[in-house]
Amino acid sequence: MTTKNKNTFGNRSAQLRRVMRWAAAVVLGATALLSSGCLLLAAGAAGAGTVAYVRGELAASLGNELGAVVKATNRTIEQLKFAKIAESADALSARFTARTAQDKKIEIVLTKVGEDLTKVEIRVGVFGDEDVSMTILSKIKANL
Repeated sequence: MTTKNKNTFGNRSAQLRRVMRWAAAVVLGATALLSSGCLLLAAGAAGAGTVAYVRGELAASLGNELGAVVKATNRTIEQLKFAKIAESADALSARFTARTAQDKKIEIVLTKVGEDLTKVEIRVGVFGDEDVSMTILSKIKANL
């Protein structure tokens, strides 16, 4: 074999090894995600743009200041006719506890991340309910 043929074969071999490593990493990552029992959904949203549903809890970042999100959350609870059980707030965070007509507990936690950035965490029931959580988040956004 000539030197030119050895280099071509060596380059193809190196490319194949890189592709195989990349494929193995993707398979390993997918396996870890699926076997951990969590569901992760990332989608574009208004404002800051991140939404994730992990292990029964919906987390989102909204590009609004905390006070506005607190008001929008109160309006959402009223509009969806949830029974508000508790509400507490300070300059950095707010927590709402409510119940649905089916007596599922809803917890909404708002945390100030920046001047115009608020983290919203929603859990419905013990194990979570993605559809109800997404409905609540959509209604909060509509009220902003």
